[in-house]
Amino acid sequence: MVAQYAQIARRSAVVAAIAAAVMAALFGALGGGKALIGALIAVVIVALFFGISVFTVSRAARISPQAMMATALVTFIIKFLLLLVFVGAFQNTTAFNPKAFGITALGCVLVYSAAQVLWSLRMKMLYVEPDGER
Repeated sequence: MVAQYAQIARRSAVVAAIAAAVMAALFGALGGGKALIGALIAVVIVALFFGISVFTVSRAARISPQAMMATALVTFIIKFLLLLVFVGAFQNTTAFNPKAFGITALGCVLVYSAAQVLWSLRMKMLYVEPDGER
């Protein structure tokens, strides 16, 4: 289970990194330096959030599938709430473009989540662990 989750997470991270690079380049070209800074800050925060999730969920997967699912749900809720806090805290900043920050963060989260779903559907994972005693 851990190896399959790690493979899904790696593939999803590659897809999200491509999307993040495209969004940062677009905001940099269209919005200037402040938009680029906002987009890059969002990419760093989202990458940190998903890195923490991958670490905690892979550790929980060693215990049981139920612990893995519970950990995934809890980390998702915590990340969502923290991202709302960041967006609220940065909405009136003048150091960078808060709209570029919000759009890039949302885009990265959606792309990573969609990639996880698609890679999970494409992988052939056993529902039952086969035993060798038959």
